[in-house]
Amino acid sequence: MEFESVIGLEVHAELLTKTKIYCGCTTEFGGKSNTHVCPVCLGLPGSLPQLNKHVVELGIKAGLALNCEITKIGRMDRKSYFYPDCPKNYQITQDELPLCRNGYIDIELESGEVKRIGIERIHIEEDAAKLLHTKRGTLVDFNRSGVPLIEVVSKPDLRSPEEATLYLTKLKSILSSIGISDCKMEEGSLRCDGNISIREKGTEPFGIRSEVKNMNSFKALEKALNYEYGRQVEAVTKGEILTVETRRWDETNNETIVMRSKEQANDYRYFPEGDLVTLNISDEWIENVRKTIPELPHEKEARFIKEYELPKYDAHVLTLTVSMADFFDEAAKISGDPKSASNWIMGDISRLMKVNGIWIEDLKFEPKDVAELIEVIKDGTISSAIGKQVLEAIFESGKSPKEIIDEKGLKQNNDEGALLELVNKVLDENPQVVEQYKSGRTKILGFAVGQVMKETKGQANPGIVNKLVEQEVVKR
Repeated sequence: MEFESVIGLEVHAELLTKTKIYCGCTTEFGGKSNTHVCPVCLGLPGSLPQLNKHVVELGIKAGLALNCEITKIGRMDRKSYFYPDCPKNYQITQDELPLCRNGYIDIELESGEVKRIGIERIHIEEDAAKLLHTKRGTLVDFNRSGVPLIEVVSKPDLRSPEEATLYLTKLKSILSSIGISDCKMEEGSLRCDGNISIREKGTEPFGIRSEVKNMNSFKALEKALNYEYGRQVEAVTKGEILTVETRRWDETNNETIVMRSKEQANDYRYFPEGDLVTLNISDEWIENVRKTIPELPHEKEARFIKEYELPKYDAHVLTLTVSMADFFDEAAKISGDPKSASNWIMGDISRLMKVNGIWIEDLKFEPKDVAELIEVIKDGTISSAIGKQVLEAIFESGKSPKEIIDEKGLKQNNDEGALLELVNKVLDENPQVVEQYKSGRTKILGFAVGQVMKETKGQANPGIVNKLVEQEVVKR
């Protein structure tokens, strides 16, 4: 019997607002525990919520970017549950009338096939507090309580953990590109729950699903779904009866662990939130929000391929974040050499950022400096090898390439007369080069070129050196 997985994702993204969803407390990350709070987000008796209009606008923006219908008459609802991170014993969210419905994301599979993944709904809601489990007990930090979220619920259209990762990657890039969330999984501003069941291939009915909670990285998502697929297949093969469960991913032991039996929707006792007014969203409001949506990552990718003739791989990597796409776009336009700009950004610049643990927006230099680096290599001022040294220097100092070249005396040696003397010196000291070349081992010329470059500390023009080495060896 051959099985397939049926996967749907529920993704929570914190919205980039200055204040919380129902009060005026700051949403700033960090801060001393329980200092970004007030009676409303602490759920104190007598406090009344007031819906932040900007939250609704950001939710509409997400819906439009994800091809959703916008619910014009909506409301907020109470979702009752009893847990220390929920001070009111209910969460203000949306149930029957979510802000956005019936959207989709197109993902490109490894085979090149484009697959459409449906989005069932997007609703706005408040975040819960953060629980800190210690040896002495569990502490609660309410700074996060009331921070605005959208929850993006996909349809069960994903058929493998790899597809789930592709979907989440594209969703993350869209949400960050339209500026509604920073999507920093390491800070908890993007969190993912996965619903997974299995069924025999070729059959329609869904199996018994498990929900894996709060996966906070792409790697964790893929590992957890792979584990859960294997666990469910093994159980069904043995004739065991699966039950609907909520599980968590144990990173230490690489396994999912049961948290509780999954509640049904009616266990939450949803009912309308009487302290908040009905949402009335006009066509004019929707169109005004639509005008604020920038070029989306997949649209940028298509433009980079068409306008700059970049390989698809380059265009895809460069558009994973807005900052990198914008940095490349400007460097490509200034330099007039998009492929070189792509190579530098995807290669040495990305390497240096990774080593130093910074983002592209934290760089001390600008796209025009990358364009200048490309220019001084193309006009022969420096070699590509010296270019790498120059890049490391501008990375550290923020100075322009030309300033670094002048300060460090890195200009390329293009003097053919002086280089010819060096070539002959190297050949005199290494007579085996001529012997081996004439016996057919032409790669030996690379050794001679390397010796000349060593003598000049990498500042000789490699093109001239290659030409002179071959010319002199043939003469001898």
